[in-house]
Amino acid sequence: MLFGNVESINIFQEALSQLNEVENSLAIFCMATYGEGDPTDNAQEFYDWLQQGDQDLNGLKYAVFGLGNKTYEHYNAMGTYLDKRLQELGASRVFDLGDGDDDANIEEDFVTWKEEFWPAVCEAYGVEASGDDVSMRQYSLTILDDPTNKDQVFSGEAARLGSLRKQKPPYDAKNPYLAPVSVNRELHAGGDRSCMHIELDISDTRIRYNAGDHVAIYPVNDPQIVESMGKRLNADLDVVFSLKNVDEDASKKHPFPCPCSYRTALSHYLDVTSPPRTHIFKELAEYADEKDREFLLKLTSPTPEGKNLYSEWVVKDHRNILAILEDLPSLKPPIDHICELLPRLHARYYSISSSSKLHPTSIHITAILVVYETRTKRTVKGVATNWLTLKHPTNGIKPTVPIYVRKSQFRLPFKPTTPVIMIGPGTGLAPFRGFIQERHKAKEDGKPVGETILYFGCRHKSQDYLYQEELEDYLEKGTLSKLHVAFSRDQDKKVYVQHLMAQNKEEIYRLIVKEGGHVYVCGDARNMARDVHTVLKNVVVDIGGKLESEAEDFIKKLSQKGRYSADVWS
Repeated sequence: MLFGNVESINIFQEALSQLNEVENSLAIFCMATYGEGDPTDNAQEFYDWLQQGDQDLNGLKYAVFGLGNKTYEHYNAMGTYLDKRLQELGASRVFDLGDGDDDANIEEDFVTWKEEFWPAVCEAYGVEASGDDVSMRQYSLTILDDPTNKDQVFSGEAARLGSLRKQKPPYDAKNPYLAPVSVNRELHAGGDRSCMHIELDISDTRIRYNAGDHVAIYPVNDPQIVESMGKRLNADLDVVFSLKNVDEDASKKHPFPCPCSYRTALSHYLDVTSPPRTHIFKELAEYADEKDREFLLKLTSPTPEGKNLYSEWVVKDHRNILAILEDLPSLKPPIDHICELLPRLHARYYSISSSSKLHPTSIHITAILVVYETRTKRTVKGVATNWLTLKHPTNGIKPTVPIYVRKSQFRLPFKPTTPVIMIGPGTGLAPFRGFIQERHKAKEDGKPVGETILYFGCRHKSQDYLYQEELEDYLEKGTLSKLHVAFSRDQDKKVYVQHLMAQNKEEIYRLIVKEGGHVYVCGDARNMARDVHTVLKNVVVDIGGKLESEAEDFIKKLSQKGRYSADVWS
């Protein structure tokens, strides 16, 4: 079988083309979908290669499992595309496309798919399943008793050793820039929540961005969690170690940059705050007494009872790996196996809330601080926002954060005269602040600018009206044609942006149907974005006199033409 690490794209493509020469070969693809049905960063080259159209994959046998989220319009678009495209290029599907929904339980979806997948593969290849459920370590441990050269030990670098000590452009996912934080101020005027406005200095870096792009930030885990894990596992966190793949031919030699200390691994490379997936419990069960082992194995069971137990005890109680270790006292795994099993700590992406036309040497972020209490009375803190809240410039000293810019298709129309309607409650305002700045700069430069309308929403006008003075100033100067603001909790009946849109159907119809305007939505995918979609459809039905099916088709065509864009999250 071929399990490809798509980051080694050239090797992967060559191996894929030659796989039909290997007897009884099989390629298994797990494909995630990002944004508007796009490939993820590490799959972009592979996607481009597939689109070239001159590949001959006759004889290749494959199966695809898609990784997506049903709250998004383009659910599992990349998995669907790959499954279809491989067939077009001559490959043969061994088993049906699997769909994983991260809005529900993506691991449960995968386990269900896998249970039917293996028997189908055995039948297709004429082999008999052994039925043995064997647990094997994928990586071997090496302890560096006396690492003499500290420069050869990773200390948090994303990929290249020493890249944080000696910075060199170009900056990207494997070589992030340590951006100084020049501003970190509170945006909320009251209440028990916090929202930060952060400005990152990118002077003399060659980093370029457009309004609508995302900035990726590599966060660091809470040191209290890291220390507590070290104590609970009775481990010296400053020991330097390396995990090496036992398969010498594997393209992925290490699970994360090695060698490094356990402290570095738990702080920079591993996700210690998310609820662990079921396969981790299966691996950990061998380190517990009989009672806890039975409980852990029950959590991994595909039965309704097992699925419900996992949902209640792990997901709904939001137990991270530390909470699980604390609540199961007999569980005593070695720290290196924990490091092997935990998933990677990924960069966090934020919509850039500035325009490079107005701020060429800085990137602005608008981020809500995530803190809440679970049913077990534990406090859960967002990894990145709680780390960023500590990053305040003091006495001329600017703390730094590792960043890079990820390009987006979320763009203003090419012609500044094209009307735009922007819908962004809460921090969904972020990219539109950049859009408005861009149009303001064009207006100041004497260029004609089309109607620019913003729908913004928050809870209370006196507490969380983000950038209030700035927005009202843009309205007064004519950059914003109209500013519709919904304060959801300033009256008995809650009012949201979609309610204000419903009150302005004629204006919306005129702008998007008669004048070729663009519509942009940013924020919550689960409720707000769906409700906005419904309002737009109702506008076409009520004002345009169309049938519901015709209105749905019109909205779909708007999206296909790039005139209806969403930057949403669940």
